[in-house]
Amino acid sequence: MSGIADSAPDRADKASRPSLRGLLAATEIDMRLFGMLLALIAILLGFHVLSGGKLINPANMVTLAVQASGVAVMATGMVLIIVSRNIDLSVGSQVGVIAMTYAILMTDILPDIVGIPVGSPIMWIVALGLGLGLGALIGGLQGFIIAYIGVPSFVVTLGGLLALRGVVWVLSSGAAVTGIDATFRQIGGGALGSLGGEWTWVIGIIGCLAIIAVLAYNRRQRRRFGFPLRPLWAEVLLGIIGCVVMLGLVAFANQNYMPKGLAAQWAAARGIEVPPGGLQVPMGISWPIIIVAGVGIVMTFIATRRRFGRYVYAYGGNPDAADLAGINTRWTVMKTYVLMGVLCAIAGGIVVGRLNGAAQDLGSTDELYVIAAAVVGGTSFAGGVGTIPGAILGAFVMAALAYGLAFLGVNSPIQSIVAGIVLVVAVGFDTYNRRRGGSRRGAR
Repeated sequence: MSGIADSAPDRADKASRPSLRGLLAATEIDMRLFGMLLALIAILLGFHVLSGGKLINPANMVTLAVQASGVAVMATGMVLIIVSRNIDLSVGSQVGVIAMTYAILMTDILPDIVGIPVGSPIMWIVALGLGLGLGALIGGLQGFIIAYIGVPSFVVTLGGLLALRGVVWVLSSGAAVTGIDATFRQIGGGALGSLGGEWTWVIGIIGCLAIIAVLAYNRRQRRRFGFPLRPLWAEVLLGIIGCVVMLGLVAFANQNYMPKGLAAQWAAARGIEVPPGGLQVPMGISWPIIIVAGVGIVMTFIATRRRFGRYVYAYGGNPDAADLAGINTRWTVMKTYVLMGVLCAIAGGIVVGRLNGAAQDLGSTDELYVIAAAVVGGTSFAGGVGTIPGAILGAFVMAALAYGLAFLGVNSPIQSIVAGIVLVVAVGFDTYNRRRGGSRRGAR
């Protein structure tokens, strides 16, 4: 009897204690994104163990992030394309055409025909502006055919994939084009395309202030409109974790040092004496990572805070209802392809800067990894569901798999097999969740 009597208070005490699930629910963390982040960490740790503790170091992680940046940029646009129940198979070929255009502009047209001298500070600005315009034009043309003429997006963008790949060959005559503007090369990262130690810390501090400002703004807006507030402890906890992670990543990135030869040139240009053991000059965060962060913030703002983004999700959720609500659905769909073209131009700039030129096969199969990143990140082919942060995380998951396998010496065919399996599993998981959700609603 005493055992039974003692168990009742224990049960009451346990019931009063908040569970881990309850604590996570109080912070309102997106569990799918949180799970993807844990999966990314697990992938990196797994490959780190398999490589004998050699994978996870600042140089490798920065290289991984730079390689993932182009796909991550395009995946943010692919989210809106898929959310609107469409697809774009031509993004890889768009990157190839725009990248080759960048290279030809900076090596032939701008210096020889237009007369902009090599090394001019406006060289990279003019080239980048023309590339962004070309991307918007290609995307707009495909979007017009899809939205206004009514040709299915699969057919239009498959034709774009084939036609644009041929345009790359015509532009280059099958040869690689190298030797682009030095300032433009910084867009691709590398030793000279990084912020440096001091500016990386500045970015980290700005990021911490932004995290605190966003939390405070969201809390004020919730109170203003009468929405439920998160517990204050949850707000404080999220702010502390966000700042600790931000500053930790900055400190980790600053352990990535410039090669000794470049460090000696850097010191000589500034009149700094090089010690016998050489200088350790922190490179910090590379420009492609900054570009991905900037694109992610802008695209999240567009998708969640602007009318255009709400229209895209409304159309993807129910096209007929969106039409009846007075949304110009054709113009909305066309704008998603214009935006996709601009993002392809940004990704093309990153790739050209990293490689210091363009080749005929540049961008080949990128469309597969971009679509995979969006789907792995939670975007549903059924339409109406998808997030920008999820797509970026999906891009890093796919890049981590490819980079880890390459680091272990696994050849490309096996990497493609793994990528294909991950894509099928992700789509299958999404289909299972939708069917389970539908069966639950039917049971109610």
